[in-house]
Amino acid sequence: MKALLTSIAAAALLLASGAYAGDSGAATDVGAPTTGVMRELTSVEMAKQMSPGWNLGNTLEALPDETSWGNPHATQELMNAVAAAGFKSVRIPVSWDAHADSDDVISRSWMARVTEVVNYARKAGLYVILNEHWDNGWLEPTAAKQAGANARLAKLWTQIARNFKDYDDYLLFAGTNEVGVKGEYGPPTAENAAVQNGFNQTFVNAVRATGGNNAKRVLVVQGYNTNIDATVANAVVPADTVPNRLMMEVHYYDPYNFTINEKSHIWQWGSIATDPAATETWANEAYVDAQFEKMKTHFIDKGVAVILGEYSAMTRAEYAGHERYRVYWDLTITKSAYKHGLVPVYWDAGATGNHAAGLFDRRTGAQPYPYLVDGIVKMTQ
Repeated sequence: MKALLTSIAAAALLLASGAYAGDSGAATDVGAPTTGVMRELTSVEMAKQMSPGWNLGNTLEALPDETSWGNPHATQELMNAVAAAGFKSVRIPVSWDAHADSDDVISRSWMARVTEVVNYARKAGLYVILNEHWDNGWLEPTAAKQAGANARLAKLWTQIARNFKDYDDYLLFAGTNEVGVKGEYGPPTAENAAVQNGFNQTFVNAVRATGGNNAKRVLVVQGYNTNIDATVANAVVPADTVPNRLMMEVHYYDPYNFTINEKSHIWQWGSIATDPAATETWANEAYVDAQFEKMKTHFIDKGVAVILGEYSAMTRAEYAGHERYRVYWDLTITKSAYKHGLVPVYWDAGATGNHAAGLFDRRTGAQPYPYLVDGIVKMTQ
């Protein structure tokens, strides 16, 4: 904690003072990634090399296309900037079904574009976590939709896995994202939990069946709604054909009123808060540690590594002094996750202004909040 408070002090001091090639149907030659080399690392061993991570959010999962949600096309220069800042991994959220035909066949040009962006990250020396993101919300864990969703999930992942089957083990696949019943955020029913666990098994089976390096590739599966308590209570680690190559993924945005609710009047957090009316105490530092300890005990200690696939707190410029609390929250989460063995992967949706949480200018790679980037990196050293 002393190091954390030192970083906060440094942050306060600072506060005071390859272009896109087009939808051509073929990937641009950005330098082939290292292929063929599988280092026989377990998921827990690999996780120790992956912190910290960063999300290329609101980009390849944007609908209907890459720039629809306000971000420019991803570039080699951006990935280079992320790596140069000290990040070791990039999570690349992707929509696939929205780029597939009525038979769930993924567009060749879209597969080529995603491949291009993966190559950018690999060329920069980053681990890559490639997922199937929200994608219009078709993956709903109900018995009524189970058969159709499983068939679609298997077909999409078979195509994705075949495309990347010769890539080395610096590429990881993540089967889904925040899977839950639309509009419901409480604990899952037994039906919901069972169907979600089935999605994870379908994903693992589909990838392993494609062979090549996918027979041993580390795969990431998700807890229900990526909620820690729901995951601990309900997640079943899929059966696998190779031991110790699975990771579990959860996300963390507690307390919601501080991190992502821009209409909230809660703008302070943690033991450094000075105004009780501006603070929620239920998700304090001790709570953070306890939540991540659950993931360590239930998964990491049993050979299943854990990805903290998303976390971040937005800026709240309307409150003077808020930045101190935002930085403190971000660094506390990063440090606690890393200390407990989780891989912290910061959620960056691109925007960097008020009510946003971006770390990099997507056009230039510049850092609007260098003290925060530096702090995140130092919390994992």
